[in-house]
Amino acid sequence: MSEAEDPSVAPSAGRTLTQLAALNVDVLKGVAEKKAAALASWDVHTVLDLLWCYPRRYIDRTRQADLKDLALGDEAVILATVASVSQRRMKNKRVMVELTVDDGTGVMRVVFFNQAWRVRQLSVGTEALFFGKLDAYRGERQMANPIVDVLVGMEGRVQGTAKTGRIIPVYPQSSKVGLTSWEIGTFVGEALRRTVTFAEPLDERVLNDLDLLDRTSAMQGIHNPETLEETVPARRRLAFDELLRLQLALVMQRRLLERDARGILHQVDVGEALSAESIAPTLVEQFIAGLSFALTDAQRRVISEIFTDLGAPLPMHRLLQGDVGSGKTVVAVATMVAAVQGGFQGALMAPTEVLAEQHAFGIRSLIEGLEIRDEGRLEGSRPVSLALLTSSTPAAERAVIVQGLADGSVDIVIGTHALLTDSVVFQALGVAIVDEQHRFGVEQRAALKEKGRSVDGEREDPDLLVMTATPIPRTAAMVVFGDLEMSVLDELPPGRTPITTRWAQSELEETEVWGRVRDEVGDGHQVYVVCPLVEGSQRVQARSATEEADRLREVELAGLRVGLLHGQMKSQEKEHVMTSFRDGNLDVLVATTVIEVGVDVPNATVMVIEDAGRFGMAQLHQLRGRVGRGAAQSYCYLLGEATTEDAQRRLTAMEETTDGFVLAEIDLELRGEGTILGSRQKGRSDLSLAKLSSDKDLLIAARALAEQLTDGDPVLANNPLLADELRTTLNDEDAAFLFKG
Repeated sequence: MSEAEDPSVAPSAGRTLTQLAALNVDVLKGVAEKKAAALASWDVHTVLDLLWCYPRRYIDRTRQADLKDLALGDEAVILATVASVSQRRMKNKRVMVELTVDDGTGVMRVVFFNQAWRVRQLSVGTEALFFGKLDAYRGERQMANPIVDVLVGMEGRVQGTAKTGRIIPVYPQSSKVGLTSWEIGTFVGEALRRTVTFAEPLDERVLNDLDLLDRTSAMQGIHNPETLEETVPARRRLAFDELLRLQLALVMQRRLLERDARGILHQVDVGEALSAESIAPTLVEQFIAGLSFALTDAQRRVISEIFTDLGAPLPMHRLLQGDVGSGKTVVAVATMVAAVQGGFQGALMAPTEVLAEQHAFGIRSLIEGLEIRDEGRLEGSRPVSLALLTSSTPAAERAVIVQGLADGSVDIVIGTHALLTDSVVFQALGVAIVDEQHRFGVEQRAALKEKGRSVDGEREDPDLLVMTATPIPRTAAMVVFGDLEMSVLDELPPGRTPITTRWAQSELEETEVWGRVRDEVGDGHQVYVVCPLVEGSQRVQARSATEEADRLREVELAGLRVGLLHGQMKSQEKEHVMTSFRDGNLDVLVATTVIEVGVDVPNATVMVIEDAGRFGMAQLHQLRGRVGRGAAQSYCYLLGEATTEDAQRRLTAMEETTDGFVLAEIDLELRGEGTILGSRQKGRSDLSLAKLSSDKDLLIAARALAEQLTDGDPVLANNPLLADELRTTLNDEDAAFLFKG
């Protein structure tokens, strides 16, 4: 066995992550076939996977609180041994498991309801941590349904006395696969003992400048601390490593794209485009002058940033963030008009047909009256042409549009995924815009951009603008969209009236809401009612849009004109309903989240969201943004109880603020990084320790170091250890792209 393969021998320079990733976890003492299978089901296959299973908390046995010292109502962690266990079925047929546990200073009763498996997990003699509130039942001290971490079972080789006076790491565990915190800690300890030292990819100057521990000290400090204080710098260093790997991948990707890119030098003058007067107005100037409203300062700033990119030799890669109603569409149209002005085409891809149709409807009115030179016409010019292309576009109409894109007679196309089909070929795509980026994958974004290149690949790359009306915190944006420059629309157009939001939890409050709906309709306004499902479900007890529309027509909203819109309807049906609502022929539109983004009906002043606790923060904020788009006072009503603490926080936050960026910070705090980062999290590059909500300084430092390390060295040829780590920790596809040369 070579040095790299033998875990008992550490290389003189320390063991690399790649070497640890090449060692199956069963090389460790005590990891027999059964335990290896249990670890594998937990997605731990290698020694590196195991070492990256960090403790979720620590028990300080040097300052342990004893049962005898606790008062009723105290919330505490008790380290105790199971003295007795029993199980019985109660009158309501629920199973109750009852334990007596002893920590050496006192005893207490522990009960679990509907958790019969606890009998197997917590047999007599098992030592475990019980976390909960100490109460009393019939004169006995008791914890009900506490959180449990098993440390030593009956088969445990190390008993409690060995843990006296120590810091005990508590690891995530799974009773389903038979893994306890104590066992995982034992395996980790074995891995650390035999690894000895870890290879250090950062030089001493960087460590000193950023006040970071060396990796060996950090690994020991996180898994085997002598004091709780040691865990703080250890976590800081390992969290920095996670963020650095992510930022390196993003910066390297951007640098490689820039190296291979061929940009279009659009002829746009930022100053003239935004000036009030011009002797010979360009197409962009005509567009801006023809608007029925003045641009906000934020819109003018962002258009200036975009036009600067358009006039640069490298293709634009920019993210435009803007809260609901901040005017992103106008910025997008100005960008596409700038491309058309230079003889190129613009494309905007939306995630749903409803949104694409809404964009087409609105953008047609914005570009009405704009003309471009056309020597083939007697007049010498023609109107700027716009087409809508979705999967529901009739075949004959589709053929005309595809031909127009190929010969250049279609200047701007709005579409869905239908734009990515092989039959769609552009004569000269100059600007590609992706709306609501979180609905698309990175691959789809790249596929639309690739449409700008000719079949032989000789044409320049189009400029890319990615838009989202779902604000995400800057820290998350640096990870999710780290390969893009960022612009933010942080100002709402004048005249927008703040939306009043109210959470109606009781039946009486709901009755008042429907009264408000009738009042608003009586005043000539319109109303949205949103339900989470299209059809009823036995598994998910939520009102369906179809059933709710029928009920409202018969009960609360009898006599009003109530329409229905959901994603399972045919395109023509959806368009007919939206047109009827837009034209004022419907008073109330009952819908699913198909109306979440882009739908713009200024006369709608009330948004009612049923079963609101089932929606995420971003969805709630987007839905609320469908009203308040005119000058009239608007209202958003959140119906239903919150079944979880997080749902209660979401609904309370919605009542307290309409600022999407504030809500995004709360959402990040509630949900954590995983669900927000989404597909960005691949391979072994997940954030286990780093928290975007609290590690902003580390993220900024990691970004700066990534820029520095790849400056003039886009594939880290001068830092082979870091390059090797990236190859190991990224998924195969990303690694192949970054290191293809």
